[in-house]
Amino acid sequence: MSGYTRRMVDSLLLDSLDTFGAVIIEGPRAVGKTTTGLQLAKSSVRLDSSPELSGLAEASPRSVLTGDTPRLIDEWQLAPTLWNAVRHEVDQRGAPGQFILTGSATPADDVTRHSGAGRFRRVTLRPMSLAESGEGTNDVALSAMP
Repeated sequence: MSGYTRRMVDSLLLDSLDTFGAVIIEGPRAVGKTTTGLQLAKSSVRLDSSPELSGLAEASPRSVLTGDTPRLIDEWQLAPTLWNAVRHEVDQRGAPGQFILTGSATPADDVTRHSGAGRFRRVTLRPMSLAESGEGTNDVALSAMP
């Protein structure tokens, strides 16, 4: 995708995909979760593109899990059954970097939803820093201070 502005979180996302079966990019609306995820994804499905698609994903989760990996599932929370389906698929495939889940909301926890421990890595995406947007620099870093 042309015009993408690299984010500080990009390297963390790459490392997470090398380690975990699925990565969840969380954060407030309009911070670039989908755009960032698409930079790393080899295939994608956007569940908010049609009501029929989110209904299909809820009724038959495997139908949206098929595709080149990592597969981005945008607005996954529209079909909450996807959580356990992704977890099972990660276990079955036994390989890192299978899925990227993005969404601006998280469905309420229920007793049937697994924690995702060991399979999912949560990464919070925040609004662009001044350095990322080009309005500032990275000349001073807390990590470089004694």
